[in-house]
Amino acid sequence: MDFINTYLLPLITFIPIAGLFVILLIPKEQKTQIRLVSALFMFIVGGLSAYLFFAYDKSNTDMQYVLRFPWIRPFNIEFYMGVDGLSVLLIFLTGMLSFLAVFSAWHIEKGVKGFYAMYMLLVTGMMGVFCALDFFLFYVFWELMLLPMYFLIGVWGGPKREYAAIKFFIYTLAGSVLMLIVILAFYFKTGSFDMLYLIKSRAFKDSPVLEIILFIMLYIGFAIKLPVFPFHTWLPDAHVEAPTAISVILAGILLKMGGYGLLRISYPMLPSAAMQSTIALTLAIFGLINIIYGALCAMAQTDFKKLVAYSSISHMGFVLLGIAALTPESLNGAVFQMFNHGMSSAMMFMLVGVVYDRAHHRDLFRFGGLGTKLPVYFTLAIIGFFAGLGLPGMGGFISEAMVFLGSFKIYRTITITATLGIILTASYILWTIQRVYLGKLRPEFESFKDVDAPEAISLTPLAVGCIFFGIVPSVALNVIAPSMQALINWVKF
Repeated sequence: MDFINTYLLPLITFIPIAGLFVILLIPKEQKTQIRLVSALFMFIVGGLSAYLFFAYDKSNTDMQYVLRFPWIRPFNIEFYMGVDGLSVLLIFLTGMLSFLAVFSAWHIEKGVKGFYAMYMLLVTGMMGVFCALDFFLFYVFWELMLLPMYFLIGVWGGPKREYAAIKFFIYTLAGSVLMLIVILAFYFKTGSFDMLYLIKSRAFKDSPVLEIILFIMLYIGFAIKLPVFPFHTWLPDAHVEAPTAISVILAGILLKMGGYGLLRISYPMLPSAAMQSTIALTLAIFGLINIIYGALCAMAQTDFKKLVAYSSISHMGFVLLGIAALTPESLNGAVFQMFNHGMSSAMMFMLVGVVYDRAHHRDLFRFGGLGTKLPVYFTLAIIGFFAGLGLPGMGGFISEAMVFLGSFKIYRTITITATLGIILTASYILWTIQRVYLGKLRPEFESFKDVDAPEAISLTPLAVGCIFFGIVPSVALNVIAPSMQALINWVKF
């Protein structure tokens, strides 16, 4: 047990790489064996992530499970990992979704070996981002995600997969270049990549204009990932063309890295810029735009998957609004919203994938009556879409309410306007349920079968999670709150 506790974060991060090498040794014809091996390794990662979450000391705001040793000595680069209440929750989410998404890809027949090999590499990159405490190491993992995601969309995606993959690659790479410039600026100023040292150093407190410029550059890099208007246009294309499992990872985890970057890097490292009233107000306005614009775009869609994609843009607006307000309630709500949206959006994309595998189209006007034919699927769909709607009793309701309560203290007009997003979200969610699941069953759907075992395995835990964290939100909030209060104290110091 001492070994596991000491090396827990590297184990969570690099076990998928071990799975990748095992998969490469399996003949490509053994598709079932490849799938089972992938599920086994992701189960181990998910189990270790759950252990980390429940073993984490909630009363301690210092970094825990720290592992640190020199990596590239001439440039003072270290292999430095650790977690606090912010990262431990997202690692738990990543471990859970990485395991469940394996079953969403169970029916893929094209290049199964290559798909799961790329998938394992992607999971390592995601876990590394949430664990890294060395800025250079953080950047390595951030960039590591780019390559497998490009191929997972570009090779296994839909008809316009090459366009969507290239657009995703260019947008993300542009943001990464801006981030790299900021990393170099910190390094040449301090001679260190240690993120905790860079936070304590307040390196640019004597250069307020430069600090604002660096903050804006970091904001653009993270806003692309979140994504924030007007840097969002890559997301609908990527989601529509990506296979279901990759849409789950995109919406459930990758979008959260934008919010994580703002809270882990931008705000604590550049606190004076973050506290500039003009910058904070601008971020709040962009959050409002995301909420309203994303919801209106979702209402206009006829493609089932694109509707869910635009709903993610809308829900990420709550995250940005909560971060901009920088109150205990809004920050806790923003982080909890990332977690809840990770579950509900992943579930919605899985639900779309189930009907697409059967109907081979996503046109909302060509569905109808599926609830009568697929009762188990319909029950899961109601839970998933109501969780996305933010129905009381679901986790999304708690997180959105907290964002509103905290943001109202700082930006009353913006917060009141943002509540329109709740009405718009209810409109397109209920409209979708009516179109797809209610009414008369179309004749072409008579042969449809209810969810199979892999689909049930991927959907049921998320349904339980959406309800559980709506009823007992303190399980997550008790982990988040101390770290968020420490962040507020530091930025406002």
